[in-house]
Amino acid sequence: MKQSNIPAQSFCVVEDVEPVEFNEGNPRPLYGVFLFKGSGSVTIDFAEYDFKGNVIMFSNPCQFIRFSAVKQVNIRSLWFHGDYYCIEYHKKEVACNGLLFNNIYSQPFVVLEDENYAEIRGVFDKLEQELSYTDSYSQAVARTYLQLILALGSKAKVASVPGNEGNQIFHPILNFRDLLEQHYIEERRPSFYAARLGMSPNAFSKKCKTHFHKSPSALIQERVILEAKKLIHLTFKSMKEIAAALNFEDENYFSRYFKKHAGIAPTAFRESVGVSMVAYSSM
Repeated sequence: MKQSNIPAQSFCVVEDVEPVEFNEGNPRPLYGVFLFKGSGSVTIDFAEYDFKGNVIMFSNPCQFIRFSAVKQVNIRSLWFHGDYYCIEYHKKEVACNGLLFNNIYSQPFVVLEDENYAEIRGVFDKLEQELSYTDSYSQAVARTYLQLILALGSKAKVASVPGNEGNQIFHPILNFRDLLEQHYIEERRPSFYAARLGMSPNAFSKKCKTHFHKSPSALIQERVILEAKKLIHLTFKSMKEIAAALNFEDENYFSRYFKKHAGIAPTAFRESVGVSMVAYSSM
């Protein structure tokens, strides 16, 4: 099986970039953490978000990232391969999988207080310094700094999630999240979820866009694609087996669906990100 061209076990990099550099339409097969301040809009795949202030943002492999209408924004970016620091393997330590990454239900960034922003910025600098060395001790320290960044990001994100620390009152539309997790494999019709929630399709769509910044159809598609990406990256299942597991009629239909909504063919996605060490450890 063809693996990623990126040296996964050693790939982690910190860079300073301008927002325009993300408009080239060539998404990286890496997890991304971005630290910046200013104002503007950022589009992750097909969802657009406005931001203002000190921001830490997170992206999954092969996501399209586009900034627009930015003011005074310089980005400190951190890219790492899933096998350099496997969020699946370490998810209990930093609780970032499903919170910072692989989260389709909330905005992909957190606004930070000045003190927290400065703290994380300092860890970015220390991580970059350790990455400049090649000895095993420095690499171990670098992974520790990466873990610290993710832990600090998780702590900030938890405080911003609806229902935590009294930030926001629970809204019935949030039940859609639970329903979707239960039924996304066999049910991809927004009308099904609207009926289960006792809402008209129009009211359901409006409330969904208000709370999740996405239409019901977009969320359903993203949930299917998220599971497909996990199966492609974290297992040795063939595309035919993955198509069957996700209730597609056949492999060709699955391939067309994946490419339409992920912007890349499923076989190309596997070649780009490789097969995770999680798959090897489960053999």
